[in-house]
Amino acid sequence: MSKHGGNKGAVLVTSGNYAIVRSFGTNGIRTVVASEHDDTPVSSSRFCDEVVRIPAPSDGLVRYKDALVGICARPDVDVIVPGRPEDAYVLSKYHDEFATHVNLAVQPFEMLRSVHDRMRLYEAATAAGVPMARTRLLSDVDEFERPSIIKPRYNVITEEYVDGFGPNDYDIVKRVIHVQPGEDLNRAEIRREMGHDPIVQDYVPPADKYMFAALYDHGEALATFQHRQIRGNSYTGGGGVYRESVYLPEFEAVGRGLLDHLEWHGLACIEYLQDADTGEFKIIEVNPRLWQSLPSTIRSGADFPYFYWLLATGQKHLVEPDYDLGIGSHYLWGELGYLKSVVTDESPLVERPPLSKALWDVASSIWQEPHFDYLRFDDPAPFVHFVVHVAFLRKPDERRAGDVGHLPAERRPDRTVHAEP
Repeated sequence: MSKHGGNKGAVLVTSGNYAIVRSFGTNGIRTVVASEHDDTPVSSSRFCDEVVRIPAPSDGLVRYKDALVGICARPDVDVIVPGRPEDAYVLSKYHDEFATHVNLAVQPFEMLRSVHDRMRLYEAATAAGVPMARTRLLSDVDEFERPSIIKPRYNVITEEYVDGFGPNDYDIVKRVIHVQPGEDLNRAEIRREMGHDPIVQDYVPPADKYMFAALYDHGEALATFQHRQIRGNSYTGGGGVYRESVYLPEFEAVGRGLLDHLEWHGLACIEYLQDADTGEFKIIEVNPRLWQSLPSTIRSGADFPYFYWLLATGQKHLVEPDYDLGIGSHYLWGELGYLKSVVTDESPLVERPPLSKALWDVASSIWQEPHFDYLRFDDPAPFVHFVVHVAFLRKPDERRAGDVGHLPAERRPDRTVHAEP
């Protein structure tokens, strides 16, 4: 029910992610997109009803939050859905401000911290009996006795997690360092770059990379989904750009094991590596929001944005968790990023494939399975819009992967209004 009863109201989408907007639009729900750009490519979609101009999170996290609360206060907006990394943090920390106006299904803040902080995540996985690579603070490691990976301790860096940050300060650090046994590193420089004491994890030799996605209602799993990542945006790993839906009972048990232990609530996307030495599924990352590879998930019949709407609006009994197996989908820009990585990236732990083989793998898989994340022939304008921006208006490496909304553009006054922070 909408705030004023009767037909469905609108959903506030906090990013230009086309798959989220398409999901709600095809389910008859009016979409309001909050964006810091005047002409996000998703605004070209026939499923996008309105774009509201807001400050970027980088302009101040509290300003960003206040702008979203202002939109949620509108009488036509019923639900807000977390689509960006910063959204999980904002919606959880300021839950009561949002819940005054809209329906949402997000984690209590202490639960969120248990997955945002990778040290606490390791402790939770250990307590749940779920495999995860050994995780330590860099400051606690005297020497590297086995292949290792250094990466940020936190999914997002804010005042709640790192000393010296204020309420408006916010950062995401993506740096990952591969380390060989016995290697000597400039640890002070690494801490300076990352802005905090990062973590060290034992390197997991991957047989395969998988994703486990779920929607929970206070410890009860309403829907789950699995896919195998066939290719990432780098030959060393990264976000999935070609994936295929699967169902492995042993993987289901591991995925649910952690979330059941946490008595999870809301969305979760968990990345796993299958250890080539042991066969175990080991946690890499937990993201409490909708994910980059969502188009592949929805193509398989697992419509998580709509499932989230049903949970948030008290209709969880309508969630249909079944999905089709063996459905693949390509993120075309990510495929180009993969090919670029074969030429430019380096890793002492991951063997670089020959460029000829990489080209063949990408071309042949597109030929065999021509399903794409953003190229949809019943709604082609967003893809064309995106390509024009990438080709003519911005350097490709300045765009946030997986989000066609983070691009500069001209104003579209007929589709855009401004929300004052």
